[in-house]
Amino acid sequence: MTSRRPPRRSGARPSPRPGSRTSGAELPGDRLQKVLAQAGLASRREAEQWIIAGRVTINGVRAELGQRVQGRDEIRIDGRVLRRARDPEKLSVDASTFLCNRSPGQSLTEELVPKLPRRAGKRFLAVSPMPNVDGGLELLTTDGALATRLQRRVRRWLTEFLIRVRGELTPESLDAIAGGQLDDGRKLSVLAVEGSDEFTEGANRWYRIEVEGASGKEIRQLFERQGALVSRILRTRLGALALTRDLNRGHFRKLTDEESQALQSSEAGQVPIGDEEDDAD
Repeated sequence: MTSRRPPRRSGARPSPRPGSRTSGAELPGDRLQKVLAQAGLASRREAEQWIIAGRVTINGVRAELGQRVQGRDEIRIDGRVLRRARDPEKLSVDASTFLCNRSPGQSLTEELVPKLPRRAGKRFLAVSPMPNVDGGLELLTTDGALATRLQRRVRRWLTEFLIRVRGELTPESLDAIAGGQLDDGRKLSVLAVEGSDEFTEGANRWYRIEVEGASGKEIRQLFERQGALVSRILRTRLGALALTRDLNRGHFRKLTDEESQALQSSEAGQVPIGDEEDDAD
């Protein structure tokens, strides 16, 4: 006598095997490579290579590229369990993102990053880093996805710099700098440029400039086009983030709740905090 399987109820679906790949609609959660990047272990591209190489498992089963994971899934890399936060999006900003005041000439990767808490992650990414010869505000995070999102927005952010030059610039030079013209024909949106008497040092004069989405290299070029002998550039504001007097050079701190909320917002960096109205070596 031939045995027969009981009929399946209409609409019922078999339970997926642990580690099996299902569609995003059937199994909510984040893609595996995103989770690995948020944990600060690697970039998404590197994480994808780990998955392809078979170094990652989910619930004891070899992971597949693009597979989604949920909070209770056990992820292992080379046999070691990945410890995840309950709220990875909040952790990526609050606990794994730091505001740093880098000294000019201080190596971002060799001198500053090693000082950051290792529990936050093994791999820190800088959002629009300043050239090594310059310094000031640096934003570092272990969350690769967050770094990518902020890097796309940084061109819309208000940035502020202090520039030290030899001697004093003429009014005509300041007007030309305010025009924002660069060597390649592009124009920066300069909101203000003025001398800063507070930081005058002998024959050196400091100038402050507010500009939309400029890099440190572009600011140097802007001044040197007018014959200025630039000896130092410090970034003092990057979007909603600003250096404060309590953060000494070479030091860092975690972001405040207000700063974290500003970065999470789609309008982060376009409005300074408190108003009513992101090349390293």
